[in-house]
Amino acid sequence: QVQLVESGGRLVQAGASLRLSCAASGRTFSSYVMAWFRQAPGKEREFVAAISWSGASTYNPGSVKGRFTISRDNAKNTVYLQMNSLNPEDTAVYYCAADRILTSKQDEYDYWGQGTQVTVSS
Repeated sequence: QVQLVESGGRLVQAGASLRLSCAASGRTFSSYVMAWFRQAPGKEREFVAAISWSGASTYNPGSVKGRFTISRDNAKNTVYLQMNSLNPEDTAVYYCAADRILTSKQDEYDYWGQGTQVTVSS
């Protein structure tokens, strides 16, 4: 079992940076792939980025590539999402998730946090 708790979401202005954190419980955190998803108002939840158990491999699609960076600290059981150059389209609830394989398919992820709200004003 893995329990995930996100934090760091808040209201920011366009162009700002923000770092989200996801703290995981459980001694097997380092064996899990970790990912971030987001869900904007009225839209389906979408994949943002994922990172392998070691941190050696990351995957994020073109929509946020170059602006968002995922990282992890296995000693702290924490995964991060550094978000730069935020714009109003990034407004969403951001969720972290854990799985055994590196994938963008949310149905594959077994464990989810409760989400943290990020609001970007123009």
